[in-house]
Amino acid sequence: MCAYPCWVLLAVKSFDTQSAAMWLRSLCDENTTVVVLQNGVEQTEGVQDLSPRASLVPALVYIQAERLAPGRIRLGYGDSFQVPRGPWAEELAELFEGSGMTVEVAEDLTTAMWRKLMLNIAVNSLTALTLRRMEVFQDAHVRELALGLMREASAVGVALGARLTEEDVQRTLAFTAEFAADNGTSMLYDRLAGRPLEYDALNGAVVRQAEKLGIDVPLNRAVTALLQALRPLDTGGAGVPRLPRAA
Repeated sequence: MCAYPCWVLLAVKSFDTQSAAMWLRSLCDENTTVVVLQNGVEQTEGVQDLSPRASLVPALVYIQAERLAPGRIRLGYGDSFQVPRGPWAEELAELFEGSGMTVEVAEDLTTAMWRKLMLNIAVNSLTALTLRRMEVFQDAHVRELALGLMREASAVGVALGARLTEEDVQRTLAFTAEFAADNGTSMLYDRLAGRPLEYDALNGAVVRQAEKLGIDVPLNRAVTALLQALRPLDTGGAGVPRLPRAA
């Protein structure tokens, strides 16, 4: 336990949060601030029960990276994360000073969370389902599907207070063209490695929130069902399949 103010960075995937329960119980007390560095819009749900005396800060991570081998990481882009305004923001910035990571303040965290979710529900799900890297978004039909997924998420986010417009949707779709063609996504890498997929925190979150609000999100429901139905890849005993790099 902490005899003075201390920080815990929770950076496991959403489906692994419960596996960190022992660590959170051991490390956290009333002097602890837990920064929840996870995808989605429900980062702190469930974490409070695992560390009831700690303060929780949701954080949006902006890093695209690929684990090539133990101890070897390929950084695609990004070196920052966002937190809501509060006393923790300046303290976190000081904590990460000189680390290569930047701590930014999101004045409107709800809008920032749903704007990022719009991107994640499209790029993660569609690369994982097609087993293709970001070059798949050069396909007009894939972009059209991505646009539909984003519009559904935007409608749900707006109903929950996010300040999003069609311009935000179009800008998010256009951002997919800024990725290198051979960039992948965390969900694609997880599928290739035979790990669980984080669809429940992404497309699944859109479906859950939409059902509460009575909003129809057929595309996100369909994609969630497809991701849930995926089975581990058959590698024929040759190990994890590797995707060819885009030309």
